[in-house]
Amino acid sequence: MNTITDTNFKFPKQVNVYKGKVREVYRLEDDIMVMVATDRLSAFDVVMPKGIPYKGQILNQIATKMMNETADIVPNWLLATPDANVAVGHACEPFKVEMVIRGYMSGHAAREYKAGKRMLCGVAMPEGLKENDKFPTPIITPATKAEMGDHDEDISREDIIKRGIVSEEDYKQLEAYTYALFNRGTEIAAKRGLILVDTKYEFGKTKDGKIVLIDEIHTPDSSRYFYTDGYAERQEKAEAQKQLSKEFVRQWLISNNFQGLEGQTLPVMSDEYIATVSERYIELYENITGETFVKADVTNIQDRIENNVLGYLKTL
Repeated sequence: MNTITDTNFKFPKQVNVYKGKVREVYRLEDDIMVMVATDRLSAFDVVMPKGIPYKGQILNQIATKMMNETADIVPNWLLATPDANVAVGHACEPFKVEMVIRGYMSGHAAREYKAGKRMLCGVAMPEGLKENDKFPTPIITPATKAEMGDHDEDISREDIIKRGIVSEEDYKQLEAYTYALFNRGTEIAAKRGLILVDTKYEFGKTKDGKIVLIDEIHTPDSSRYFYTDGYAERQEKAEAQKQLSKEFVRQWLISNNFQGLEGQTLPVMSDEYIATVSERYIELYENITGETFVKADVTNIQDRIENNVLGYLKTL
């Protein structure tokens, strides 16, 4: 399977490179950043040993589309996408928090709720909810941003401000942008027959002090979607919701006794299983965007990316 799981480019005017769980960010002079979406798969904050074909392309192209569809309400870092796996934009200093927003009691929130907790990141969750019920209003449950392979940690708004991770003034802006983006994402999803259940946004600050949206937005890695059709009936019958997200990977790992906890052994993903994961990601792309997925040439992904990026950089 021809995938891209690691890069080592040397672009002109390159200053440094940062490697996250999935993306690799090359910082260049003149405040330019080149972000490469690899085919790495992360679940429970653990990077799987094998890549998923076309996953990076899928994430990059969904994120690009969604940034373009939200640019009128929240400024973002993006300049261009010269390659299927690459986005180029303005360099900025990332905030060390992920703005997680939840419209429904699902995923991590549901696991905490089942464990008897009624507070998540300092936010109260109402009594009497069952898994996948809608919250009365969306809640923001931030997480501290982890380095590669480390666990993100829940944190409250109060602790973020008290510890000086983000100033109160900036945090209020992050909250406002988060609600605005979630509202727009909900509208976009509804047009596709989907429910945007929860998602996360990441922000940075440019050299001139402007807060902008960075990284991915409304992708299956950062978001959870349900199908609108049949949602109410499944809730009524306490059945599992049909969903679009990488939750199916998490559930496969859980069924193989892995949740990223100490002492647990990562199960082996066969090539056959990896192929089905790739197919599911393509399905996610087509449902989320409403467009047919066109596979990029993967004969030599590294050369393709390098040539496309170098060609674009010459135009700057």
